[in-house]
Amino acid sequence: MPKSSQFATVIRVVSGNFMEMFDFFLFGFYANAIAAAFFPSGDELASLMLTFMTFGAGFLMRPLGAILLGAYVDRVGRRQGLIVTLALMAMGTLLIACVPGYATLGYLAPALVLIGRLLQGFSAGVELGGVSVYLSEMATPGHKGFYVSWQSASQQVAVVVAAALGFALNQWLAPAEISAWGWRIPFFIGCLIVPVLFVIRRSLQETEAFMARKHRPEVREIFQSMLNNWGLVICGMLLVAMTTVSFYLITVYTPTFGKSVLHLSSADALLVTAAIGVSNFLWLPVMGALSDRVGRRPLLLCFTVLTILTAYPALHWLVQSPGFARMLAVELWLSFLYASYNGAMVVALTEVMPAEVRTVGFSLAYSLATALFGGFTPAIATGLIEYTGDKSAPGWWMTVAAVCGLFATLMLYRRQDRQQQHAA
Repeated sequence: MPKSSQFATVIRVVSGNFMEMFDFFLFGFYANAIAAAFFPSGDELASLMLTFMTFGAGFLMRPLGAILLGAYVDRVGRRQGLIVTLALMAMGTLLIACVPGYATLGYLAPALVLIGRLLQGFSAGVELGGVSVYLSEMATPGHKGFYVSWQSASQQVAVVVAAALGFALNQWLAPAEISAWGWRIPFFIGCLIVPVLFVIRRSLQETEAFMARKHRPEVREIFQSMLNNWGLVICGMLLVAMTTVSFYLITVYTPTFGKSVLHLSSADALLVTAAIGVSNFLWLPVMGALSDRVGRRPLLLCFTVLTILTAYPALHWLVQSPGFARMLAVELWLSFLYASYNGAMVVALTEVMPAEVRTVGFSLAYSLATALFGGFTPAIATGLIEYTGDKSAPGWWMTVAAVCGLFATLMLYRRQDRQQQHAA
């Protein structure tokens, strides 16, 4: 396949991933406004916690989406699966954008928002896996890490676009207007983009690796394989924990952290978030390509250890004297740690999963990590600060996730070394 054709294919694959993540991030970015619209309470903290718990509830649907939709993708193909996930995400986003607030519908309003989040989570359960597997199967020899890194890189474009829209809204509208109705504008924009993405994804070709497979496993066989490889899935989940916690901490939670905890302006917090997205976008393909040169294991080990040593001290330094410059410096450092690890991690996860159940295996490991670790990171960070009185407490949560990543790396590559010895 010519390089220009491969580049176009990458863009078509990750375009839908961009949209799914764009919709996901908006919920976290506008948590305060959503809390006021759907979860009114005399206690601002309680209202925000309910919003973050609803945000996290979407992640509880991811394992179910990973199993059901992942089995579907491994059965019928990568292309068709990616179209289905996009349709489900669009339905969830449209629901959140259009539902009237609590003042109009009462308890029905937060219930409908929750349903929208569950639809988004069900779809996202296999979206990342489907995109990552597609990219790994179409990659040229020796460049798999570079190609797969664009799955995560597309998410960063979504972060930048969502943050830029938020910054623009803060310039054009008064805070009261944003809280009342302005926060819905980015959701409507996301809905308007969806038809274009459907056209783009429908033009995808099925991967040669999938077409070459003689046997397409039945759902029963896929489930049995997952049971037989449960240890691999658990290790994969722990491997992803470092990625998903750090990612949601430095992107979705940053606007709330900057505004509610550090008492910076909304514009400053969104500018930092946009800078993180740009930083992630630059580092991810670089580190993915580096992993093609030096291997996945050295990068995974190096950056889990660096995160363990520096995550909490960096945030502690920030809260001692909060300001835009310090917040930018700390968040860019955490961005470097995340992107350097993730550039090697995603492709490593595609490589350790059996080919016949690669999508469901990857998606299940990833979705379990987001459900148990990453998805509730904003709520956990908020709760840790409230419980401990330490504004830098979220750094401990990122440290725990890095320990999980380090342990999983050692276990997975120990397993791989044993398999290679047996094969020899």
